[in-house]
Amino acid sequence: METVRVNVPSTGLVTAEAVALDVRPARLGSRAVALLIDIVLEVVLAGILLILLLVVLPLLPGDLVDSALFEALRIILFAVVLLAYPMIVETWTNGRSAGKAAMGLRVIREDGGPIRLRHAFTRSLVGFAVEWPGLLLPFLTWAGSLTTMIASERGRRLGDLAAGTLVIHERRPVEPRPLPGTPMDLARWAAAADLSAIDEELAGAVGQFLTRAPRFSEPQAGSLHRMLYAEVAARVAPPPPPGAPPWLVLSAVLAERRRRSTARLVADRVLTDRLLPGFGRPVIRR
Repeated sequence: METVRVNVPSTGLVTAEAVALDVRPARLGSRAVALLIDIVLEVVLAGILLILLLVVLPLLPGDLVDSALFEALRIILFAVVLLAYPMIVETWTNGRSAGKAAMGLRVIREDGGPIRLRHAFTRSLVGFAVEWPGLLLPFLTWAGSLTTMIASERGRRLGDLAAGTLVIHERRPVEPRPLPGTPMDLARWAAAADLSAIDEELAGAVGQFLTRAPRFSEPQAGSLHRMLYAEVAARVAPPPPPGAPPWLVLSAVLAERRRRSTARLVADRVLTDRLLPGFGRPVIRR
C-alpha cells in the first residue's frame, strides 16, 4: 500500500474535513496600513455625519434642542462610526473592509470559513473597547494589543482571539520554477513508486541540482550527482529499474512528486473555493 506524507502548513489552518488550507496569515505591517486606511475613511464618515447633524439640529423645534441632546447624538454618532460601521462592512463584504481590500487582506474564521455577523460584532466590540480607539486605558491596552499580535504565530489581535478569526493574504504571486518533466521510459515506475520518504529537504536539493547542473563544474557536479542519486534510490520503493540513467531517475522522482503535490493542491483549492468563494486566485505580475 502506498503511503503519502501530508505536509501541513505552518498556519495549522485545517477545515472540518481535515484538509489543510494553503493560506498566509497577515502580520503587523500590512494590517497596520489597512487600519490606517480604515481610520481615514472613518474620520471622513464621522465628519460627514457631524455636518449633517449640525444641519438638522437647527431645523428641530427649539424646545427639543439642548446641549444634552447634542451630546447624546454625538456619542451615538461616535459609536456608529467606530463600532457599527466596521461590523456592517466586514459582514457585508465577507471579511474585507476598504483598508483590507486595498492591502489584499481578508478576515476568515479559524476553520477557514467566512465570518458572520457575530464574528464581525465581536471583533468590532473588542477593538472599540480595548484596541482602537480603546476606551479602557488606551495606551496600556494599545501596548497589550501590539504585544499580542507580535507574539501570535498567526498575527492575531485580541479581537481575533475573542471572535475566533484571523486575517490572511488573498493575493498570492506566482513564481514559475523550470523543472524537468517525467521521462517516458520511467513514467510507469515513478507513478507506482512509494515516494513518501523523499522529504522536502531532499526534493529541494534535487530540484536545485537539476535546474543548476550546467553551472557546476567537475568533479563537483559528478560527485553531487552520485550522492543525490544514492540517497534518492535508497528512499524509493521499488528501487529504480536496473540500468536507468541516474539523471533520468532524479527527474522522474521529482516530476512525479510534483504531480502528486499538484493533485493534492488542486483538491485543496477546490475545497477552499467552496468555503471561501473567490479566495486564492493568483495575481500575475507583469
